[in-house]
Parts: sequence; structure tokens; C-alpha cells
Amino acid sequence: MTIKTTFGALAVAASAVAFGASTASAQDNPTVGGAPMMADMTIVENAVNSPIHTTLVAAVQQAGLVDTLNSEGPFTVFAPTDDAFGMLSEDSLNALMMDENQEQLAQILTCHVVAAEAFSTAIAGMIADDMGNHPVETVGGCTLQAMMDGDEITLTDENGRTATVTIADVDQSNGVIHVIDRVLLPAGQAG
Repeated sequence: MTIKTTFGALAVAASAVAFGASTASAQDNPTVGGAPMMADMTIVENAVNSPIHTTLVAAVQQAGLVDTLNSEGPFTVFAPTDDAFGMLSEDSLNALMMDENQEQLAQILTCHVVAAEAFSTAIAGMIADDMGNHPVETVGGCTLQAMMDGDEITLTDENGRTATVTIADVDQSNGVIHVIDRVLLPAGQAG
């Protein structure tokens, strides 16, 4: 059984328990950057409304991933904030946003996406089932290591960079977003 299959099966069970019907109202969803996130909107539609994800939205547009993240999914997106992107060097970020680096940017962004819907309870369960460290395969071909740090979920990329989920379980019509505080990179890439 692959990680994606396990991730998906547990996510469906956990989301059914945690959120009931898939049409959860904004009252059931956390706000992001003070903006309400609507469960009946897509990942891209909600990200555009988040005042702390302007860099991510610009990067998704530049990488040509808008249609993908507006599609049916389901997806789990670990969404770095503007402050997370600010931890990259300005030169690196500017270079990534150039047309000639669109493929590299798309790989970095898809290393934040899993092709299944997984709420935090499901992720925490997988971490516990895997003795504290659960490998998460991403759409971009990266394998993140999900672990618990107290009550918080952390993700470590192939370079040893660790991000913490700061806002979990932002329900979307085509998946779920977990806000993170650091950009994760494919193996061998530095920020």
C-alpha cells in the first residue's frame, strides 16, 4: 500500500468524523490572516482572500498551477505564509519568479501538495501509527517527514528544513489547507 493510499483512506475517515458533511460553513473554519475561509470555495479562491498568502498566490500563478489547484482534487496543501517566503533570500525568490524558472517553481510548490485530503487528526494518527515519524509523498515528488512537536504537526523536507503547522484544518471544496511557517524545498535546493 502506498503512502498516498494510506493518507487518503485515513483522511476520509477523519474528515467525516471531524467535520460531518462536506459543506461546513465558514463558522466551522478557522480564519487565515483575519479573513474568513469558505468551505464551499476552492483552495485558490480562498488563498486569494488570505492577506498572509500573497506571495504564495503570486507563485502559484507564475508556476501555472491555478487550474490544477482549482480542480476537483482532493488535495492537502501545506501553505507557506508571506513570512515563510520571506525566510528565503530575496535573490532566490526573485529568481524563482522568473519565466525561465517556472518548472523549478512548480516543483517547489507541488512539494507542498498531497493528492489526498488529510485533516490534522488523520495526520496525527498516521504519525502515531508510524512510531512518531510518518513519510508523506507529495505531488512534486518530495517526501516530507511528518512528526509531532507537542500538540503541533511539523514537516521536515529532504534538506532538513522544518515547518510547523500554525493553522490546521482549513476546509476547502477541493481539499484542506494547513498553514505552515516555512517553505519546504526539494532535495538539494537551498533557500
